[in-house]
Amino acid sequence: MTVNLHTHTFRCGHATGTAEEYILRAIENGIEVLGFSEHAPFLFPNGFQSGYRLKVEEAQEYFAELNSLREKYKNKLTIYIGFEMEYYPLYFNDMLKTAKELGAEYLILGQHAIKNEYPNGKYTTGQYKTTYDELTEYVDCIVKGIKSGVFTYVCHPDNISSDCNVQQYNAEMTRLCEAAKQYDIPLEINFYGIRDHRRYPDEHFWEIAGKVGCKVCFGFDSHDTASAFDGESIPAARKLVEKYNLNLVEFPEIVKI
Repeated sequence: MTVNLHTHTFRCGHATGTAEEYILRAIENGIEVLGFSEHAPFLFPNGFQSGYRLKVEEAQEYFAELNSLREKYKNKLTIYIGFEMEYYPLYFNDMLKTAKELGAEYLILGQHAIKNEYPNGKYTTGQYKTTYDELTEYVDCIVKGIKSGVFTYVCHPDNISSDCNVQQYNAEMTRLCEAAKQYDIPLEINFYGIRDHRRYPDEHFWEIAGKVGCKVCFGFDSHDTASAFDGESIPAARKLVEKYNLNLVEFPEIVKI
């Protein structure tokens, strides 16, 4: 594995390690293309900022640091600077405008909440189990994000837990996968889920993705220096690819915004 486009640093508030430490770890392990994808900074109404995002006031420093490091290590690897961002219908245009103005080169779609997150949103990445209507809303957001044409790939599309029945789950996740296939956007097998023993990767989801014929990619979802190269999770990810005959793309085509 020589490409990873899903990297966080201490700047998101729930990770550790500096950007340079991640770069050195990646170089030591043969990574040729490294994408930094901090959670997109955004001021919601009333000045609210999510606790897991890059702070708006630190965004310029984020880009300045990474541009400097890109120059320093230009003969060692290629660095892209972007964001992991949601599709929230109420705020998407403003979030995209902010990302572009700050200088983001690419975006990956990581849907962490429904109901626009603020002021009454529900996070989908914890232990909360969604209703069928909420699962439908989650898939609606991802499908609209895919159709927007600005995202390079979809992160951890299977991170949601739902109380709906199997038929409902199958129908909604098939809808998600069919949109990804139609718009030729990869779905990520997320290594954070593997190494942290989370509920994802969800084999039921990847069985559906294999039947639909989606493109898939790998993402370390690095949150500490060690996971800037997560070699221990590669066999489990490749086992999923083989088991469900997934169409693995080693280097997703970067969609520049």
